[in-house]
Amino acid sequence: MPYKIRADGTLEPLKRSVADVLKFLEENRVLFVDLQVTDIFGRLHHVSVPRRTVDEDFFAYGAPELDGSSIKGFAQIYDSDLVLKPDPNTCALVPWSPERHRTARLLCDVYWGFGRGRLESDPRYIAQRAEESLNHNGFTTSYWGPELEFFVFDKIEFNTLNAYEGQSYRILSREAAWNTEAGTNYPVRFKDGYFAPPPYDAFIELRCECVKTLEEQFGIYTGAHHHEVATAGQCEIEMYRDTLTNMADSVVTCKYVIKNVAKAMNLVATFMPKPIYGDNASGMHVNVSLWRGDNNVFYDPDDHYAELSQTGRYFIGGLKEHARSLAAITNPTTNSYKRLVPGFEAPVYIAWGRANRSTCIRVPVYYRGGIKAARAKRVEYRSPDPSANPYLCFAAILAAGIDGIKKKVDPGDPIDENIYSLPPERRKSLNIGELPRDLREAIDELQSDLEYLKPIFTCEILDKLMDLLKEQALQVSIRPHPHEFYLYFDV
Repeated sequence: MPYKIRADGTLEPLKRSVADVLKFLEENRVLFVDLQVTDIFGRLHHVSVPRRTVDEDFFAYGAPELDGSSIKGFAQIYDSDLVLKPDPNTCALVPWSPERHRTARLLCDVYWGFGRGRLESDPRYIAQRAEESLNHNGFTTSYWGPELEFFVFDKIEFNTLNAYEGQSYRILSREAAWNTEAGTNYPVRFKDGYFAPPPYDAFIELRCECVKTLEEQFGIYTGAHHHEVATAGQCEIEMYRDTLTNMADSVVTCKYVIKNVAKAMNLVATFMPKPIYGDNASGMHVNVSLWRGDNNVFYDPDDHYAELSQTGRYFIGGLKEHARSLAAITNPTTNSYKRLVPGFEAPVYIAWGRANRSTCIRVPVYYRGGIKAARAKRVEYRSPDPSANPYLCFAAILAAGIDGIKKKVDPGDPIDENIYSLPPERRKSLNIGELPRDLREAIDELQSDLEYLKPIFTCEILDKLMDLLKEQALQVSIRPHPHEFYLYFDV
């Protein structure tokens, strides 16, 4: 959704009517309109239609353009006619489309054909259901502020299609510690890239261009952007807070923009969590707060530990209770679990604390007292990574937190120690659990812990998701790994 900044620094939504969109298309001489949706994994799909076909009826009745059986998680081949209904608030020019076929994009809601209502497995619908569930539980809105980490490479090569001739990948990066091309750049050492300045930070121009494009073309605002810890071009862009569905739209758009801006610069961006062996991986820390009207219900100025309300504590209790099953949604790839290992600042331990980045749940405490602290009070869930579908990820986090509030789940005492340095006996005495070690374990946890999701997710959606995740886990597990030859060839 597009915004403008008020005088006090807050964002004012700019809602667009269908008439506004039609005028926008005319004034900008748009020739094609991209209709965009995501599949169950969050991958973007699109179909382009001529501008002349887009009128008021187009928005009212939708575009009969989608074969749901060809989109993962949508529909069966024997019942596959789906309709795309564009959301006028998501209209924006596609800045990299050339003048000769200028294109605008619209994110869409997906409907069954033959007037049968919304497609239950449309990820955007699940996010919208989550917001309805929030209202049914007595809250006005929720605000979300994810921090997107990603890598930018000069080139990536990989080959797995012929498993008998060899399986390999190769990463080329002007920043990489292993870069042997003399004089091209200052290398960034392993685990030494955090807040690196130019010329070490070789991708500040890319990030600036992404932030500018998001704001000027898509009306999406961000916070800070910077180089992250890892070598070889690890970056971060922080999103400015927004409501759940809007923020999921913004994350999808942000990934779309980053990939296309990188391509225009002859680079390639990836949101794969762990592409670099021996260095930090990419996460997507998710900041969330619940509100009633103008009141942040997570804020309590009388709480001396973190100015966190009892409601906020119950929300954390829900996250802790369901963290292991949440992982299948917030960390949905086999590669996700190469990030979730001790030793690389990964949030593997199920605990919470004030300003503690060794826990998977952190309560930021940058401010104390006053309006600034009240507005900024939030819970940061650190486990998710950018491979997650943001619509499902935010909806599942909300479901877990609401379940904690409804059941008044005590999160236990906060941890103010570096959990990474604690011996196992100490972690056990503090009742600190761990996230699943691999995707298959996460799926098993989800299968045994589904009830808290059912107010938002249907059983059919969860079954589809788990079946697709199991297939991915199987495809990775049955392939010999090159390092296995190193370890075991001579046994």
